[in-house]
Amino acid sequence: MTNEIQKQGSCLCGAVKVSAKIESNHVDACHCNMCRKWTGGPLFAIECGEEVNFEGDDNISVFNSSEWAERGFCSKCGTHLFYRLKEANHYALPAGLLDDEESLTLEKQIFIDEKPPFYHLANKTKNMTGEEVIAEYSASLE
Repeated sequence: MTNEIQKQGSCLCGAVKVSAKIESNHVDACHCNMCRKWTGGPLFAIECGEEVNFEGDDNISVFNSSEWAERGFCSKCGTHLFYRLKEANHYALPAGLLDDEESLTLEKQIFIDEKPPFYHLANKTKNMTGEEVIAEYSASLE
């Protein structure tokens, strides 16, 4: 069993604050086309499960990016706040949103088959294709 870690963070302007329990300091990089459009590069995110609390809800805008997921951002400054699987209420938070980034480590790259050729991450990570990611999440949601 892993030890849960409480993390705090906020958007760029401070209108939205977040508190989340994470099971590890592992960061995943998502190279899918949607994440790259949303962030301008890979999304570096921490899986948080359900235990995520926001202050300043009235400043959160949500975009339904697919039938199964939505993305939240601060309506005042535009900071990306979360990617959430709707049915499972499972959150992934951008790593830069949280305080104490020094304790985080890049562990996995997903949708590696959609990564454009103009950048490469030097970290040694587990790499998964889109097909592998979808198969893994589908199995865990059943």
